[in-house]
Amino acid sequence: MRPATDALIVIDVQNDFCPGGALAVAGGDEIISRINGLMGDFATVVLTQDWHPANHASFAANHPGAAPFSLTQMPYGPQVLWPTHCVQGTKGAEFHLDLRTDPAQLVVRKGFRPEIDSYSAFFENDRTTATGLEGYLKNRGVTSVTLVGLATDYCVAYSALDAARLGFKATVLEGACRAIDLNGSLADARTQMRAAGVALED
Repeated sequence: MRPATDALIVIDVQNDFCPGGALAVAGGDEIISRINGLMGDFATVVLTQDWHPANHASFAANHPGAAPFSLTQMPYGPQVLWPTHCVQGTKGAEFHLDLRTDPAQLVVRKGFRPEIDSYSAFFENDRTTATGLEGYLKNRGVTSVTLVGLATDYCVAYSALDAARLGFKATVLEGACRAIDLNGSLADARTQMRAAGVALED
């Protein structure tokens, strides 16, 4: 059992990010058994859930003529336009059936504001609108977080970078994550995480 100061944060293990989903990450379902096994080692377990309204600004379908995976400018900076995914109340937004959810004490839903995307478990993409996770963890005495889930180079990396910025000791278990790797995004994410002091382990 890990010390009570350690938390496990499981990022977006949802149907739409697993094989067969709208924004499938290759091998996304392969990590679930390992994540399930990790849960018993942590006194604090948090799940995050992408939870978009159908009119979300990050969906290519809501920008006439825009191709999925193209870039657009939002008030908070460049934004990838994604295929429609994890729409509130749909099967795609549900946690993968094989993922254990009972051990989690908190589910953080993110990306529910139509006008702004939210990769990180801690902040929306403007990097200032907080989810409340920081306060929850600090109130529970957590000082160290281990991050797993989908996808390494987007929601996991953003969460790890924010955790480090907020003063948590952050570790990403890359063997319990899978990446999208869009135009070199995985290498970029690893470089940024290492520079921020995030530990990358298998």
